[in-house]
Amino acid sequence: MSDAALGGMVLAAYLLVLLGVAALARRARADGSPADHFLGGRELGVSILFLTLYATAYSGNSLLGYPGEAYRRGFSWIMATGFMMSIMVVFHLLAPRLRPVALRHGFVTPGDWIRHRFAGQPGVDLLRQLVALLMSVALANFLLAQLVAMGHVAHALTGGLLPYAGGVVGLAALILFYETWGGLRAVAWTDAVQGILMMLGLATLLGWLLGEGGGLPATTRAIVALRPDALALPGAREQLNWASTLVLLGLASVVYPQAIQRIFAARSGRSLSRAFALMTFMPLTTTLVVTLIGWAAIPRLVGLGALQADTVMPRLLQAWAAEGSVAAWGAALVFVGALSAIMSTADSVLLSLGSVIAADLLGRSRNDPDTTRLGKRAAALVLVGAVLLALTPRLTLWRLIELKMELLIQCSPAFLLALHWSRLDARCTLAGALTGTLLAGGLALLGVPRLAGIHVGVVGLAGNLAVAILGTRWGATRRRL
Repeated sequence: MSDAALGGMVLAAYLLVLLGVAALARRARADGSPADHFLGGRELGVSILFLTLYATAYSGNSLLGYPGEAYRRGFSWIMATGFMMSIMVVFHLLAPRLRPVALRHGFVTPGDWIRHRFAGQPGVDLLRQLVALLMSVALANFLLAQLVAMGHVAHALTGGLLPYAGGVVGLAALILFYETWGGLRAVAWTDAVQGILMMLGLATLLGWLLGEGGGLPATTRAIVALRPDALALPGAREQLNWASTLVLLGLASVVYPQAIQRIFAARSGRSLSRAFALMTFMPLTTTLVVTLIGWAAIPRLVGLGALQADTVMPRLLQAWAAEGSVAAWGAALVFVGALSAIMSTADSVLLSLGSVIAADLLGRSRNDPDTTRLGKRAAALVLVGAVLLALTPRLTLWRLIELKMELLIQCSPAFLLALHWSRLDARCTLAGALTGTLLAGGLALLGVPRLAGIHVGVVGLAGNLAVAILGTRWGATRRRL
């Protein structure tokens, strides 16, 4: 059997499994309410919650973008593991305070927190809509990155039998079908399957790379011979960029709508705590592994360009599959694991995107079944636009990550600061978010991604916090006078 035929057969079997899981989720549906569709009836237990968090957190950005960036930067990319750990640290500042409030008041979307926290204050509706708009743009960007990654992996898995465009369109249509059909239950249950496949796939690929290449010492010697700059110690500017990235990813990732909605969907606070405890260790077993894969590609794939570097994972797998039938089956397993990670993130993003647009941006009721239908239609329209953009990718996956984070981080004061500081004012939070967005967006449009190594999103956040905090304090002083 040819590699292309084997890949096509494995892909078809995997997609049939997803459809079967989605059918079971459809049968378990209680009603058509937004809470049931977007939160799965708030009944996610520890295992499913952990696996859906894991599969959603480690996406096409992680499995294609991170190896690509490790290939481009070399050993300095070891800090990627720290970036992912920073997310878990910040989650512990958000989840324990947010979940009890969400449970008492029946939150469905992130905007429900904004409504509750700033209730009765001038500017609360505009703040909710601005946060929803920023989240929607970030999610659309995230969806675009997943579609690009899906196209690359599906094309490589089938040995070119399925063209890149066919992979993007076909898999996007499948995700839309089962997300619309079964809601969060379908997404979470398929995520569980996909998360397990991802873990198996990454372990298999790393074992082959290190075993076939003589281990990490031999790989390091080969990198020294070919690209000694890849082992260079980072300078002050690079270290500042590390610190900036820790802040950017740590503060932006925790306000992803799909992450916040997982907090709302947990069966209990205990289930959520246990799932997050398990997630704490996953950067070591996933981000570190994909970083090692990117390094191992340096001596094997010489001279790749910036955009080509995002395909190091599929290229390595194609090389492995060419070694024989056993290797071909192993490579197919890893391909499916990578595709699983990508699709699991795309389906979560699509589901959250529909809920944010319908309930938060357009202001529809969280208790009305019509809100569910509107969310499905809105998600479908955004998906069509993202598919059209994905057919001609122009940015690296890592740059797409940075762009969405630089917008999303401007929402973090409305959640993290508002949870821990009861006096924060809605109008000042709104003014801060606008200031940060204009700063970050304006600099990005001018072609300035960083200032002295600091991401423009972090620069924008500094202005955001200054306006929100100083404005609130000034307002309180005026009221006392």
